[in-house]
Order: sequence, then structure tokens, then C-alpha cells
Amino acid sequence: MILTTTETVPNKEIAEILGVARGSTVRARNIGRDIFAGLKNIVGGEIAEYTKLQAESREQAIQRMTQDAQRLGADAIVNVRLTTAMIMQGTAEILAYGTAVKLK
Repeated sequence: MILTTTETVPNKEIAEILGVARGSTVRARNIGRDIFAGLKNIVGGEIAEYTKLQAESREQAIQRMTQDAQRLGADAIVNVRLTTAMIMQGTAEILAYGTAVKLK
């Protein structure tokens, strides 16, 4: 599966637009990470635990989007985007979406 943030795939022609492919995950912080993050907030610097949590969440959302596109019969997903939204205190949704297409 080809994923791209552009509208086209270089050297390929889009034969058909199949629809929007999407994948999401909702993640919550945990108390252990929050305690360490609080300490890190005092001294400054990157909060590696949250960075890792966000990276894992993005990868899962992209994987689910790819599975959705495969279900549609796509060869590629163009205009891939990621967004996040707070669901409730300490909980966020990561959404990956793009246009599933068939290539010639």
C-alpha cells in the first residue's frame, strides 16, 4: 500500500477514487507516566513517555487506515493527514485519514 501526503503518486495515474480511508485510536495517560511527566515538567526537557505513547498511537491509527483502504480495494492512499482531539481529560483520539484510490 502506497501512502502519501500529496494529491498524486509520482509516475502513477489514479484510475478510481474509492472514498475516504480512516483509522483511529483513543489513548489515555497512565498514573506512572503522569508522575514522571510531573517531575520532568519541573526540570524541563522532553517527556519521552508521552512521545512514545503518541508515536505508538499514530502508528496504530495509520495501520487501521491502511486496513480500511485495503477493505475498499485500494492500491494507495493519497492526501494522508493526521489529527488529534481531546476526548476527555487525559484521553485523546488520534485520527489518520486520506483518499483511498486505485492506480492504473
